[in-house]
Amino acid sequence: MKMEKENISLSQLLTLLINFLLGSAIVVGVGGDAKNDSWIAILLGGLIGIVIISLVHFFVLRFPDKNIYQVFEFCIGRKITIVCTLMYIIYFLYISSRVIRDFGELMATAILPNTPIEMMSLTFCLLMGYIMYLGIEVLARTSEIFNPYLLGFFLLLAIFLFASGSVQLTQIQPILGEGMKPVIKTAFTQLVFFPFGEIIAFSVIYASLTNKKYSLRVSIAGVGLASLILSVSALLMIVSLGVDSVARSNFPLLSTARLVSIGNFIERIDALVVFMIMLGVFIKGSMFFYAGLKGLEFIFNLPYRYFALPVSMIISLFSILVSVDFADHIQEGIKMVPYYLHFPFQVILPFLLFLLVMWKQRRSKSKSRGDQDGTKQSKSSFIKETNKN
Repeated sequence: MKMEKENISLSQLLTLLINFLLGSAIVVGVGGDAKNDSWIAILLGGLIGIVIISLVHFFVLRFPDKNIYQVFEFCIGRKITIVCTLMYIIYFLYISSRVIRDFGELMATAILPNTPIEMMSLTFCLLMGYIMYLGIEVLARTSEIFNPYLLGFFLLLAIFLFASGSVQLTQIQPILGEGMKPVIKTAFTQLVFFPFGEIIAFSVIYASLTNKKYSLRVSIAGVGLASLILSVSALLMIVSLGVDSVARSNFPLLSTARLVSIGNFIERIDALVVFMIMLGVFIKGSMFFYAGLKGLEFIFNLPYRYFALPVSMIISLFSILVSVDFADHIQEGIKMVPYYLHFPFQVILPFLLFLLVMWKQRRSKSKSRGDQDGTKQSKSSFIKETNKN
C-alpha cells in the first residue's frame, strides 16, 4: 500500500527539536550531579547533542527519503530488520509512556492533587492519539504555533525572578570548585543519554523534510537553543533555590516559579511553568509515539494512522504500570534505563548501522568500478579484434 507523503518545513523542525529536548528534562531537571556547575554540564551536553544530530545526518545525506527502519532493511534485509524494528517500537513506546508519567506525576503532586493520575494520563494520551491520527504535519504546526509562547513565558519567568529579588548570584559560587571532572562525568554518563541521546527518535522524521539542504544547520541551531534554555533554567534554579533545595525538589522549576512575588500582586505564576512543561512533554511524548508508529507502519505496510488511537491507549496504560510511585519511577530512570535501554538503542545499534552502511556503500562502489573496468576491457578487446581483421 502506498503511504501518504508528508511535508515538514525547516522552521517546524527547529521548534520540534527545541520542544523535544526541553520535554521532560525541564520537568525533573538535568545535570544535578554537577551541583552548582550543572549549567556548565548542560552546555557541554549540548555540544555532545550537536555531535549526535550530525551523526543522524550521516544517514539523512545518504538516504534522504528513508527512515531508520528502511536504512536497516537496505543493509541487512527485511527479515532481520523486522526484529530490530520490533525492539525499537518497544523502546520508543516505553520512553513515551515514561514521559507521560513525568507529566502525570507533576500534575497529581503539585497542580491537581485530587485528580487521579490515571485520568490525566488517559486524557493526555487521547490527545496524542488524535494528533497522530491527523498526522505528523499537525504536530509540527502545533509546535511551530506554540513555541513563541514557550520562549516568551520563559523570559517572563526570568524577569519576574530578578524583579522579585529572589535571585542570589552568590549561590553559583564557587564555579568549578571541584574542577571539571564532575561536569565531564555528568555530561558523558547522564546528559549524553537524557535528553540529547533521545534525538535518535528524529531519525524517522527527516524523510518528511521539504528542504534537506539546510537541515543540518537548522538541527544544530535547535539543539544549541534547547541546550541554552536548559542551561539558563538550571542557573535560575540554583541562584533562586540553592543547590540543596534543587536536589531535594521533585520539580525544581515549579518550585522556583513559586518564589515570584512582586508587590503582593504578581504571584503564583505556576500556570506559565505548567504551560512550558505541558508543551514540551506533549511534543516529546508524541515524537516517541510517532517513531513507534512508523515502525508499525514499516512492519505491517499500513499507514501509521491506523494504529494511532489503539497504541495511545497502550501508552496510557503503561504510563501507570511503568512504576509503583514517583520515587521508583525516578530511580528506574537513573539506574536502569540509561544502561539497559538508552545505551543499546542510542549507541550500539546506530553504530552498527553506521558500519553496515559504510561497508555496503564501499562494496557497491567496488562492484560498479569492477563493472566499468570489465566494460573497458571488453571494448578494448573488441577494438583489437577489429584492427586485426
